[in-house]
Amino acid sequence: MDRHVDAFLEMLAAERGAARNTRVAYATDLADFAAHCRQRGIPTAEAAPALVQSYLGGLSMAGLSARTAARRLSALRQFYRFLVREGVRADDPTELSESPRLPASLPKALTEAEVAALMDAAAALPGGRGALALAVTELLYGSGLRVSELVELPAGALSGEAPMVTVRGKGSKERLVPVSRRARDAVAAARDEAAKPARRAARAARWLFPSRAASGHLTRQAVGVMLKDAAIAAGLDPAKVSPHVLRHSFATHLLGRGADLRSLQMLLGHADIATTQIYTRVMEDHLARVLAEHHPLAPANQADGKQAA
Repeated sequence: MDRHVDAFLEMLAAERGAARNTRVAYATDLADFAAHCRQRGIPTAEAAPALVQSYLGGLSMAGLSARTAARRLSALRQFYRFLVREGVRADDPTELSESPRLPASLPKALTEAEVAALMDAAAALPGGRGALALAVTELLYGSGLRVSELVELPAGALSGEAPMVTVRGKGSKERLVPVSRRARDAVAAARDEAAKPARRAARAARWLFPSRAASGHLTRQAVGVMLKDAAIAAGLDPAKVSPHVLRHSFATHLLGRGADLRSLQMLLGHADIATTQIYTRVMEDHLARVLAEHHPLAPANQADGKQAA
């Protein structure tokens, strides 16, 4: 790999605390651009604005989505700004490149009834998995955690009776989140199940949810599989259930019950409230559907009234 790219990735880890998956994503995007540069015999660090533009244009012609193109441009911007800061080059060749216009992306939340059904099904999963599945579901939905935050909770995270616990989010930023009594009870039951003799080999002192994985803790993939299994058992479409969907459901249901955006921003750990504001679009769409379905002057209801008359 290019030595400048190596230095950039090391900076992400050392200065920004970027997770391994984040660094891998940057490395992949930069490697794709580096291949574009090599085909033209130009070192990546010396790319001109025209070369960046030709690369972005090629992404569109190749049929890649606007979201993918925007992500790769973001990676290039951060890389070249790093090179400018380090004195490797004097200018940023991405400065005049415009990010592709992205379609509005609305979170897809489960209904409250679907979440309740999912939790019941999670608790009933066979083979000793039920206690763990319920615990992770309670934490994801009850506290709005990212799955990466959940699996990396330390063993002592829920010790004591304080209603708030500290989690480490993106960029190693810490925030306080509430954990309900029922979630605490579910976690305690899961840890009791893990402590049984037949499972003792999987125990580890460092993590709240230990496992035999190389990391020593429950993996994000394992959480995803548990949720899919619970969704199937609950009669829900497994494609619509994931840790991220539970986090979206947490936010959507809070906003629907009167929570304010600033509080929601703090609970979710969003650096910019603009990220949180997307949930207002969810509520606007929901209210528009309610009006269309139930108001007596809505076209559909007026037609029903004429038929009844």
